[in-house]
Amino acid sequence: MFESAELGHRITKAAYDKALPKLREDLLNAQFELAQHAKFPVIILVSGVDGAGKGETVNLLNEWMDPRHIQVHAMAEHSDEERQHPPMWRYWRALPPKGKIGVFFGSWYTAPIVERSLGNTRNSQLNQSIHAINHFETMLSNEGALIIKLWFHLSKDAQKQRLKSLEKNPKTHWRVSAQDWKNYQRYDKFRKVSEHTLLATSHEHAPWRVIEGTDARYRSLTAGQIILAALQQRLSKTAKPVAISAAPLSVSIDSLDLFDKLDMAQAISDKKFAVQLEKYQGKLNLLTRDARFAKLSVIAVFEGSDAAGKGGAIRRITGALDARHYRTVPIAAPTEEERAQPYLWRFWRHVPRVGRLAIFDRSWYGRVLVERVEKFCSAADWMRAYNEINDFEEQLIDHHALVIKFWLTVTPDEQLRRFQEREKIGFKRFKITADDWRNRERWDDYQTAVCDMVDRTSTEIAPWTIVEANDKNFARIKILKTLCSRIEAALANFD
Repeated sequence: MFESAELGHRITKAAYDKALPKLREDLLNAQFELAQHAKFPVIILVSGVDGAGKGETVNLLNEWMDPRHIQVHAMAEHSDEERQHPPMWRYWRALPPKGKIGVFFGSWYTAPIVERSLGNTRNSQLNQSIHAINHFETMLSNEGALIIKLWFHLSKDAQKQRLKSLEKNPKTHWRVSAQDWKNYQRYDKFRKVSEHTLLATSHEHAPWRVIEGTDARYRSLTAGQIILAALQQRLSKTAKPVAISAAPLSVSIDSLDLFDKLDMAQAISDKKFAVQLEKYQGKLNLLTRDARFAKLSVIAVFEGSDAAGKGGAIRRITGALDARHYRTVPIAAPTEEERAQPYLWRFWRHVPRVGRLAIFDRSWYGRVLVERVEKFCSAADWMRAYNEINDFEEQLIDHHALVIKFWLTVTPDEQLRRFQEREKIGFKRFKITADDWRNRERWDDYQTAVCDMVDRTSTEIAPWTIVEANDKNFARIKILKTLCSRIEAALANFD
């Protein structure tokens, strides 16, 4: 893959000076058109061999383009804060919104390639990383992102000459470190690992473009031309309206009805509830103050039917916790800022660090529930969301997160009773809206969507807990008991 980038390509100064003004003008025009229409984001990855001109190219992009619409992220070593989160958290937070360009100087490829080159990981681990990267970039592409991946290459001899040249010049001597020379000694291994990775991650929606880095003028023009061509090609495409499936939603795609077998009559008396509430709130408090909890993060997800009692259940949890160690994240309709990002972006930024607990009052499952039923997204979007959600949760769990998911369900009659009660009681009227009444008319469609959701996303590592919530006392104790049981089992893994 790298042979074509070792041919000694060069451009004369006269040719460079002639081509550069037009290139810069066209890049700016494409950038302004991108910003004006704000239909998709652009993600540029800058990677490659040490000394091949990655930094110089990033600096030129900043110089050539409007700084208001481009942002460079130099991804160095993880900060202390970043180490407390899953590895991809830092990249999700830095993704550009629609209409903007994000340049990643160092990216999600850096750690897998470097760690394998150093011998710190095995081939199987590298291939696992490649698999995860392919899923991530496919998701970004499906969300509309334009991904431009540039690999700047030097032959081994050219890299040696480049490092010596930089080191010899007093103005650039600082750019060559002892680590650069150590990396040079591992050139052959780095090249082998890099080539394997690039071949396995170069796809039509996110191809790698290898650029020879020997000649600065050739390197700069080539990088600019690749970026310009990709921008112009995407901007020239006529956006087609999304076809939303009109298939009847009352038919489950998985033919599963999990609600038929539930015992909705389960109940706990007020007297027994008071005793058990104190018991399990106390236990939950002790578990979150356990020294081992500092190595774990807990993500509690609450979904359920309207008026099923999510808010009351959440209050019984937070009443047992130190306010400094948890956060409740209420999820409503996405804001303009959130609509400009890939769907999972707004949830990634709320992922808690280790030693903390986050409670999501509704969650990323909105795409396969309300967005599916109300046709706020295409069938293709919600169908692929199952795999994207499972991948998301797997990444969380791989980084010592415990994902506990609750679906609270009530019968239609009990929901009606609670709706009517809310309308009569002054301090509860804010809880009932016209949308709630309208959603009752789509009861069967929502039940179908829930069955499909549970079937496709209740995994061994992140199972759903179905909570029979006709009786609020029973529901609240079941939730507290489940939380305590799951956290206690997770803490035992750190013994």
